[in-house]
Amino acid sequence: MNVEEYAAQDATGLAELIRSGQVSRAEVDDAARTALGIAAQRLDPFAAGPFDEPLDAAPDGPFAGVPFVLKDLACNAAGVPQYLGSRALAAGITKDHDSELMARFRRAGLATYGSVKIPEFALNATTEPLLGGPTLNPWDPTKSPGGSSGGSAALVAAGAVPIAHANDGAGSIRIPACHTGTFGLKPSRGRVPFGPDFAEAFYGNVVEFAITRSVRDAAALLDAVHGPMPGERYAAPTPARPYVDALAGPDRPLRIAVCLDDWSGQGLHADVAAALRFTADALSGLGHHIEIVAPMYDWEEFMVAMTTTFCAGTAADVLPLAAALGIEVDREHFEATTVAVALAGASMTPMDLAQAVAINNKVSRTVAAFMADYDVLVTPTSLHPPVGLGHFNSDDESLSASEWVHKVIAPHPTCALYNVTGAPAMSVPVGLSSDGLPIGLQFGADQFGEDVLLALAAQWEQAHPWSERRPALHVSVRETAGV
Repeated sequence: MNVEEYAAQDATGLAELIRSGQVSRAEVDDAARTALGIAAQRLDPFAAGPFDEPLDAAPDGPFAGVPFVLKDLACNAAGVPQYLGSRALAAGITKDHDSELMARFRRAGLATYGSVKIPEFALNATTEPLLGGPTLNPWDPTKSPGGSSGGSAALVAAGAVPIAHANDGAGSIRIPACHTGTFGLKPSRGRVPFGPDFAEAFYGNVVEFAITRSVRDAAALLDAVHGPMPGERYAAPTPARPYVDALAGPDRPLRIAVCLDDWSGQGLHADVAAALRFTADALSGLGHHIEIVAPMYDWEEFMVAMTTTFCAGTAADVLPLAAALGIEVDREHFEATTVAVALAGASMTPMDLAQAVAINNKVSRTVAAFMADYDVLVTPTSLHPPVGLGHFNSDDESLSASEWVHKVIAPHPTCALYNVTGAPAMSVPVGLSSDGLPIGLQFGADQFGEDVLLALAAQWEQAHPWSERRPALHVSVRETAGV
């Protein structure tokens, strides 16, 4: 198996080739190492690795032998250092046990080859930490791959791995999927385990899962890892059927609401607006009922609550860490906006949090009532195509905490909405901008409606496939790196 053959496969296809004996794990390992080496040189995505040997995994799991990477946040593997994108943790912190999700990744057979960088504490919509520098977008190395799962998305888009761990607290799966032409599903709150070291993050907004090359990979992986572990704070109900069964497509025409608004007042890029109109027409052509409408809620009030939970959640992470390390929360150890956000969070009161919880409840009830009349809501994942590196400068000391939260949330307004409601949402590749850069749109469902989303995504992927769209820095394009 050469690199081109390896990079042409999604995780499901690669697993079947291994299982049937058409290729050996040694052949896959060799191709993966070459591909990861090319991607490492071009994109600089790694926090740790590539490892000399992949981490141990079950030889009989559904993805046995399939190359995989971890995001350097939350999902920890025993013995693998985590840096969290922070100079304060430049030496790394290492745990002696797997998180439950990591244990399930191992049981699924995924072969972990390393961990990928994140922005400091995942507080940015790009992946440009001062520790280690930026991860580049394989479509255009002057552009951001998005964040905070930009390393995972970049490696999947470039063909270096077919599937990669990711998590999402305000769009961190969906934003990089949107900006790299990959598929990013954020499951419902409680669908994927978060323990044992954490009960929740950012007051229930953060959800674990992955970025994938295909819809079927997402469905099969969700089948492999879903379900609570004992002691979880949130637990989603057991699905009525395996998620891979949804790949046959919707069993009836869906009621789909399409929002053509920018929500946050920032303005919708013309290419994204065109993608929305194209998608609405295409979904209608697939037999679905389309209505141009969206739930109405107070955006500024929503942002008050988002700022509170963003700042308080950051303070809860950064202040104890600084105390444990014996350092100050200052720019010597942390990026400027991390300092601003953490200190703002430290000054918040229980009443501030109570108000944020009340606002989030009101927003969640409003969206749930709206979704009683619709199966899916389609919105922009991002109001614009990929932005240039440096656009989201997390070391800008001129920004207040509130200004920073607005800067990273407002361009992706409905991403954060779905973290607050806890309902599932996915970014689906729908086309390219006038500059040839990926555009993804967000499809959201009602709480626990992953099966609806996967069915629609599978239908879309069949009707409008994206697998042949390849970035300039795809590993199969060997001459780009001069190798």
